[in-house]
Amino acid sequence: MNKILVAIITFATFTTTIMAQNKTINTADSKVVWKGYKVTGSHEGTITLQSGNLNFKDEVLTGGEFVMDMTTINTTDLEGDYKGQLDGHLKSDDFFGVNNFKTAKLVFTNVKLTGKNSYVVTGDLTIKDKTNPVTVNISVYGSKATATLKIDRTKFGVKYGSANFFDGLKDKAIYDEFDLVADLQF
Repeated sequence: MNKILVAIITFATFTTTIMAQNKTINTADSKVVWKGYKVTGSHEGTITLQSGNLNFKDEVLTGGEFVMDMTTINTTDLEGDYKGQLDGHLKSDDFFGVNNFKTAKLVFTNVKLTGKNSYVVTGDLTIKDKTNPVTVNISVYGSKATATLKIDRTKFGVKYGSANFFDGLKDKAIYDEFDLVADLQF
């Protein structure tokens, strides 16, 4: 009788282990795009994903974590001197201060299945050593996932050009929220 019980427990443990999977993100084939808005238009660019993983159980997303290399933030809608100036400004202490804060990190804290292959994730986002909760929409298809989120930069100490903190900006104001879209391969 004991041998049967041991066999059942061993099989159950083995089966559970197989059904829970941690899938590493292929950072070379994945892409993170940002888009920021101002009164007179918008700018967009990319940030390199340094590392990441998604956790699944029975093919259902249950968790994840991502680290972005903020030193790679770059503008893709400008060229020449304008691109260089904006890239430098985004890396400066006015924005992301990449000399002191080289990475940003997102850690999933709650995952809710909202439809076939669709999830709403609550996570802790850390930028410039400040951590705040964010909501992420994620769709998973096979070995690909798309994550979208809107971030209020002022919650992370990025206040440059914010009409909520500076008077008289008029058409120089930069909106507090920016978008991130990550196309992930694993």
